Amino acid sequence: MTDTAVAPEHLDVVIVGAGLSGIGAAYRLQTEHPHRSYAVLEARADLGGTWDLFRYPGIRSDSEMFTLGYPFKPWRAARSIADGSAILDYIRETARENGIDRHIRFGARVIGADWLSAKAHWQLTLAHEGPDGPELSTLTCGFLYACAGYYDYQQPHAPEFPGRDAFAGTVVHPQFWPADLDTRDKRIVVIGSGATAVTLVPNLAVDAAHVTMLQRSPTWISAVPGRDKLADKIRRRLPAGLAHRLIRTKNILFSIGFYQFCRRRPAAARKLLTDLTTRILKDDKLVAEHFTPDYDPWDQRLCAAPDADFFKAMKQGKASVVTDHIDAFVPEGIRLISGQTLPADIVVTATGLRLLAFGGIAPSVDGTPVPLADQFVWQGAMLTGLPNFAICVGYTNASWTLRADLTSRLVCKVLTHLDRTGSAAVVPEPRGALSERPLLDLNAGYVLRAIAAFPRQGDRHPWRVRQNYLLDALITLRTDLGKTLRPVSRRVGEFTRNG
Repeated sequence: MTDTAVAPEHLDVVIVGAGLSGIGAAYRLQTEHPHRSYAVLEARADLGGTWDLFRYPGIRSDSEMFTLGYPFKPWRAARSIADGSAILDYIRETARENGIDRHIRFGARVIGADWLSAKAHWQLTLAHEGPDGPELSTLTCGFLYACAGYYDYQQPHAPEFPGRDAFAGTVVHPQFWPADLDTRDKRIVVIGSGATAVTLVPNLAVDAAHVTMLQRSPTWISAVPGRDKLADKIRRRLPAGLAHRLIRTKNILFSIGFYQFCRRRPAAARKLLTDLTTRILKDDKLVAEHFTPDYDPWDQRLCAAPDADFFKAMKQGKASVVTDHIDAFVPEGIRLISGQTLPADIVVTATGLRLLAFGGIAPSVDGTPVPLADQFVWQGAMLTGLPNFAICVGYTNASWTLRADLTSRLVCKVLTHLDRTGSAAVVPEPRGALSERPLLDLNAGYVLRAIAAFPRQGDRHPWRVRQNYLLDALITLRTDLGKTLRPVSRRVGEFTRNG
């Protein structure tokens, strides 16, 4: 009598990540391909991704929810710039209403993904936390879709500060905010000037003795309405679905128009933003020193201050901004290069996130690693050298979900293409050489530190990763897939390294 190995479970599609993108991807998949089996693998113990992980005071979206939300589920809450808990409730409700929650497998981290050419499927190695440590399991799938974003949720960007151990107070990073941290009547210094810092400062200032934002250089910060008054009027007069489509269209056109204005007329955009901030703070010198960056608007993402909350905290004397460099931490706070010492009971290191390609998945083909940095991105979704593999990357100049939803619909179109052509798999293949460009075209520190490890975009369609939803919406789903997706045979050694 001989033992026979039990074949691993096989699914048609595996979605990695149960955040905003993954839940949206599952909706599109089960709507357009109801016959396909699928699972959503989530490394954490709950769904929500970013909106479940980050718990710092005031956590919210920078994008308004009529476009950050799903096109198939109207946003009904009052505030268009929503806090994290409202967004998390929205994602949970979407998953529950559509039965997606029944397909989620929590505590399943993908630590290996190998395409087996002879079988034309992915073999995934999953790690689960067991009572005695990590336990491994294997799963196979015909198509792998990575919806885990591109941030490292285990390790943030955490530069070393001289003398940090000498500080007598508490140091926290927003990514790991302690639930029991008491900020009431404390002197708080927030290091950084990005979206997280701009969110933290007004929220901490409510109860703190004082909050100081310490920045090395200014960031563009723009006051925006927390509620969309025109949207409120539209929602009162029209059915929810129609109202949602109209508001969504209005906001898409506005965001694209403002972005194009900033890129084409940077001097006028600089004046517009500085004039707006000056009208709020009524202090030309303060604006020139702390709120007028050297770079042009949208060279980096703009930070939003809903209802001008950040600036109001400053006007009330509850918060302030210091532009300087850190010399060292000292027992009583932070000593600056200028010689000034900022007293602090709590220091928040809002120094940014680290990029990590697609949830840390390191794909291979027949056991041979495929370096992501050597690959090109097709339609912002699939990669050369990797069959039946897609990634979800949102916009940097607009709501993430706009492109995420387009990508999920494109993945469904690729699956239909497989059915129609009878192919087991396809892989993107350019015709002729491509001139490479960085995947994310932003001059931001967190991008520049890690973008070399990411796949590239090319210099022409469909290898360009555009930052224009209107063009993408017109072109993406109309692309002739047969021209740039090559059918894959069941043969070992089918793939070679691209570069």
